Amino acid sequence: MSSSSAARPVTFDGFSPDAVQFLASLAANNDRAWFTPRKAEHERLLKRPMEALCVALDQRFRERGLPLTADPARSPFRIHRDTRFSKDKSPYKTSAAAQFPVAGGSGRPGGYLHIEPGDVMAGGGVHRPEQPVILAWRSLVATDPGAVHAAVDDPGFRAAFPDGLTGERLARVPAPYAKDHPDADLLRLKDMIFGTQLSDADIASPALADLLCDLYAAALPVFELLRRIV
Repeated sequence: MSSSSAARPVTFDGFSPDAVQFLASLAANNDRAWFTPRKAEHERLLKRPMEALCVALDQRFRERGLPLTADPARSPFRIHRDTRFSKDKSPYKTSAAAQFPVAGGSGRPGGYLHIEPGDVMAGGGVHRPEQPVILAWRSLVATDPGAVHAAVDDPGFRAAFPDGLTGERLARVPAPYAKDHPDADLLRLKDMIFGTQLSDADIASPALADLLCDLYAAALPVFELLRRIV
């Protein structure tokens, strides 16, 4: 086979500014009549760059010994919405996203990247966990608060993610924990997630994979903590 016909290595060169504009246009024209003739444009601007980013990330995860995985076939979220149980029948998601689960896991916990006009975010954690995971989290907070705070208050983690653990919270501290429990905010969490905003320039840079890897490395204490409950 000649060198010209050999498969070229996949490289990530950054997302074009046109990618964010495509999502903005899709939000204003969320129907098949608009999207179908522009499917190739979506693949060029978003689908293929996201796949290339996953390839670059997976290599960096292995090089740096991070327990995360990035798969160009499995990590990116599909653009098609599941409208079966939704009143909103818009067929397409108006964002691009990918998840990078802990190796050997089921997708939770893990890293996450979200790209939407005006909202570009990198983060991770455990999103919308099932009840056994929620109960295990509460038990961990109550029985081993030292380990919990060592992770969620880790200086490197808080430098990368200043808001710490966020997510939806219950209105009240759940039973059987005291209403004035010192970790009431942690016990009230319904999601154990974290995130930080990125700029359009960040995602346009070929160095995005390195930036994400640095952020997820800073979150390693929290990933390891959440592995205990999933």
